[in-house]
Amino acid sequence: MKLLLPLLALSAIFAAPLSAQAGARRAAPSTRAIAEVSLTLVDTAAQRAAGKPALMRIDYGQPHLRGRKINTDSLVPIGTVWRLGANAATLFTTDVDLTIGGKDVPKGRYVAQVLPARTGWTLILQAETTGAASVNVVPYDAKKDAARIDLRQSTLATPLESLSIWLVPSTTPGAQRGELRIGWDTVMLTTEWVAR
Repeated sequence: MKLLLPLLALSAIFAAPLSAQAGARRAAPSTRAIAEVSLTLVDTAAQRAAGKPALMRIDYGQPHLRGRKINTDSLVPIGTVWRLGANAATLFTTDVDLTIGGKDVPKGRYVAQVLPARTGWTLILQAETTGAASVNVVPYDAKKDAARIDLRQSTLATPLESLSIWLVPSTTPGAQRGELRIGWDTVMLTTEWVAR
């Protein structure tokens, strides 16, 4: 009898309709994600002494497709500045001066947004000076732009379910450099970065 009760409970779980089981497996809500790279070649003596290497970091909300397509009026409309993520603003922080896509970006903290267009996407960085751990999304104001960076666009053969951002360091000798990649659905956006 003791063995029969657990078996009956298991059979009830497996006999439950798929719709009831599927309800328990809903897609997770948007979460926060971080892309980060250590810029050890350009650390200052003070950073090395403190054991805190120079970093480049992107902290962003990671939305999911959940059956949608990104270039729609409700998700990432063409021709409208988009907050590049979900929930709080996407924050880009660099401890060193950079050149990103040919544009100078002084060390500091920025709110990152994108402007999708049929002819190409643009990364928009605006100075963020509150220092708050989380920054609310505010209406876009072009007067606050610190840099507008053209992004190369390619098409992925397999769609990405979740917005993903990577900071990929290069292994080539010379100045510390790499690539910024933003991918979601079948869209892949890239540009180069280099520490100055």
